[in-house]
Amino acid sequence: MQIFNFFGSILGYLLWFLYTIFRNYGVAIILFTVILKLVMFPMSIKQQKSMASQSKLADKQKELQKKYGTNKQKYNEELAKLYEKEGVNPGSGCLTSLLPFPIMLGIYYSVILPLSNTLHIASGSIELAKDYISRIPGMVSASAGSLYGELEIIRNFDALKGNLTMFNPGDMEKMEFFSKGFKFLGLDLLATPQQSDFMSFLWLIPVLSLVTSFGYQFYMTKTSMTGTQGQPGCMKVMMYVFPLISVYWAYTMPAAVGFYWVISSVTSFVQSIVTNKYFSYHQMTAMSEAQRAVTLELAEGSVRPLPAPAQKEIADKIAAAAQARLPKESKQKQGQKKSGKKSGGSSNSTTDYLGNKK
Repeated sequence: MQIFNFFGSILGYLLWFLYTIFRNYGVAIILFTVILKLVMFPMSIKQQKSMASQSKLADKQKELQKKYGTNKQKYNEELAKLYEKEGVNPGSGCLTSLLPFPIMLGIYYSVILPLSNTLHIASGSIELAKDYISRIPGMVSASAGSLYGELEIIRNFDALKGNLTMFNPGDMEKMEFFSKGFKFLGLDLLATPQQSDFMSFLWLIPVLSLVTSFGYQFYMTKTSMTGTQGQPGCMKVMMYVFPLISVYWAYTMPAAVGFYWVISSVTSFVQSIVTNKYFSYHQMTAMSEAQRAVTLELAEGSVRPLPAPAQKEIADKIAAAAQARLPKESKQKQGQKKSGKKSGGSSNSTTDYLGNKK
């Protein structure tokens, strides 16, 4: 997809910068992931605030469920009013949770298209090189329409460099420098676990991807005060679906992609421990309540009182209106008393059956 390819091209600049410093793609991915986590840390705090708000409203939400029962429409209307009253956005925490997917796809495109997205070599030269290697027996995956053509050029650069005359000397120098740094702890990050034998130990990457991803999601669920029942739908999906998707991708894609996912899960786990220690749900709830109280106080303080003459004028008008009502009220009371006396006199007199007063 073009959008993820564009995203991969942007991420490729950072990866290339880190690679030129440390000369190892595995180290570059580790530092790349740490940098991204630091950049997105404020969004993680925002997610923590959202989850704390969800926890705070859990009891009120249960009361609404009991009150409206099966009337889903009325329940949703009242729930929306509750969210608006409390200043809570139930979907705000999902954004940070879903961000790893476009980043992972960006990493994927920067790995499988290293010449375009990491080295940023001219597309015309790349297409000529892909067309050339597509006619070499044994490189059927590098056909002109294949996504992995650029990857094959980097992986087999030592054997191909004598025939890659379509690239200029500067490009050749970058490609040779780049092709030397894909070994990390004995693992070839350019290879794919699905197409590698058991002794390559690349199967460790999808296994670690499953363990770290599920472990992180399990930790987040257990440390959440709302639990799985009170979490938004996106959180529940993360708990069960993300680990399975991560292990599939780590198995079928180049090892560098799965390696990123492992490092991302580990750094997310460390970040969550720090966040829960210094930005716990109790702290975030207390901060939210304090912030809300300050906002209300500032709003009240922003109301300017009327000038003294205007206040006196309004007070005089109110007093005059009250005085004007007094005579009318007293007359009404006197009339009620007189009518009461007349009715009382007639009630005390009695008549006989002929109508004569006794």
